Amino acid sequence: MPYLAIFAFFALVTLLASFFTVKQESAAVVERLGKFLKVCDSGLHLKIPYVDQISKRLNLRIQQLDVMIDTKTLDNVFVKMKVSVQYQVIRTNVKDAYYRLENPENQITSYVFDVVRAEVPKTRLDDVFVRKDDIANAVKSELQDAMQSYGYDIIKALVTDIDPDEQVKHAMNRINAAEREKTAAEYESEAQRIRIVAVAKAEAESKKLQGQGIADQRREIAKGLEESVRMLNKVNIGSQEASSLIVVTQHYDTLQAIGANNRSNLVLLPNSPTSASNMLNDMMAAMISVSKLEEADKGNFPPAPERYGHDNKEGKY
Repeated sequence: MPYLAIFAFFALVTLLASFFTVKQESAAVVERLGKFLKVCDSGLHLKIPYVDQISKRLNLRIQQLDVMIDTKTLDNVFVKMKVSVQYQVIRTNVKDAYYRLENPENQITSYVFDVVRAEVPKTRLDDVFVRKDDIANAVKSELQDAMQSYGYDIIKALVTDIDPDEQVKHAMNRINAAEREKTAAEYESEAQRIRIVAVAKAEAESKKLQGQGIADQRREIAKGLEESVRMLNKVNIGSQEASSLIVVTQHYDTLQAIGANNRSNLVLLPNSPTSASNMLNDMMAAMISVSKLEEADKGNFPPAPERYGHDNKEGKY
């Protein structure tokens, strides 16, 4: 009876060992007495207990391997690059993928190192950031040709990080900041120039209008003076007396305007009424002298007695 129980137990274990399952997106390599027998896909399978063994279960999903590489650019800048390789076991070449490569990750890493260290030293640091897709394509092309014969398919190669030396990054940031400050200064200078030109144009227009206003003002003043002299002449007041009266009137109007403003710092000298008449006489004498000088320059000299103020016959002055 005990032997029967032991036999039943071993029979049950043997029966259970005859069946095995393979998960979805996986493959099982089965060996018989140490020799390759078959590749089993996902599902329920049967094997001979104690004779057939599952040697390896391979993952058929897309896997990613991140490779960190230290390399040097054409302008002698050391950078750290992270290359992510996405690969997958070819379903029809599971046997090759298992038996021909002992460690596929190390094999892929070696190829990535070889390609990157051959491509990056041909490129300057600034161009490495621009040409990272070209480097990734070169890595994929090299790996695709090499790994397909071993049962692996390279889905994608990506350069996910480029990290220069810390001092180089600070220098690049300073260059970028200086370039932006230069551009900002150029824009500020241009804005300042536009403001100066606009102010100059406005000031020129203001001066022009101010000059026109002064000219119009003086023209109207002249017309007013002319009208005033004409009216005074009608009441038998001579031109000189009329001019003196107008000058005195303007003198007092000016004094009144100055006195009305308590913040005025203007000093008008002289300030007596007779000084205005004297100033008018001086101005008229000056204008007469100028007229005589102009006639003398033109050759219109008066007779000698008139020039020298004496009689030639008597020889008296």
